[in-house]
Amino acid sequence: MATHDDVRRIASRLPGAVEGEGRFGFSVTHKGKAKGFLWAWLEKVHPKKPRVINDEVIAVVVSNLTIKDMIIDSDPEKYFTEPHYNGYCAVLVRLAKVELDELEGLIIEAWRCKAPTELLRQFEAKPTLS
Repeated sequence: MATHDDVRRIASRLPGAVEGEGRFGFSVTHKGKAKGFLWAWLEKVHPKKPRVINDEVIAVVVSNLTIKDMIIDSDPEKYFTEPHYNGYCAVLVRLAKVELDELEGLIIEAWRCKAPTELLRQFEAKPTLS
């Protein structure tokens, strides 16, 4: 079972990763713009009311829609999507169901999708988070 603290520990060790303010999430800056690579899921609980934060689920960027489908198909108990994310390269992750090593791999790949070349090179020089 993973927690926000686990996510924070993994993501904060990635070069240039910054935790957002006001809502749980992480981004990396590229060309002066913050590029989010994971965030708390805003669930649509009632069709006529605003979305609400579901702390048990995070959205994690993936490289493409084929990878998204493969991840979801690998274990729908852990990974899923919703209509709001149709056509968007991100998968929703149930933290209570995902193992820490799986979570670390997802977070690193999400960061890679958004990190600028110089940070990717820095990470490749020392690819472990320990």
